Amino acid sequence: MNFIGNIIWFIFGGFIIAIEYFIASIILMITIIGIPFAFQTLKLASLALWPFGRQAVNIDQPTGCLSAILNIVWLLFGGIWIALSHIIFGLLFTITIIGIPFGAQHFKMASLALLPFGKTIKW
Repeated sequence: MNFIGNIIWFIFGGFIIAIEYFIASIILMITIIGIPFAFQTLKLASLALWPFGRQAVNIDQPTGCLSAILNIVWLLFGGIWIALSHIIFGLLFTITIIGIPFGAQHFKMASLALLPFGKTIKW
């Protein structure tokens, strides 16, 4: 089921979302300050490409206060808008029964887009 869901997701918009995150990563890597944020958008791009069967989990190692500070900066300068867009798409998809699994993937991506530092993607 995960394979079929990933193929449908990829064809009907997952590829475009991943490309958008990848372009944002390239733009963020232009400056030294943007490099940590670029790695987070690459994490979002990989999840946007194949979301079924994958989940965002907290890193087992302590990340310290740097992760919290970067999450606050991320949240203030764009994370809230990325998460809101995924929540809106998730709500639109859950209107129909067929779209519920795709809406659930958008909700998963919204939780990662809100606070990405200190999380990793697991299969």
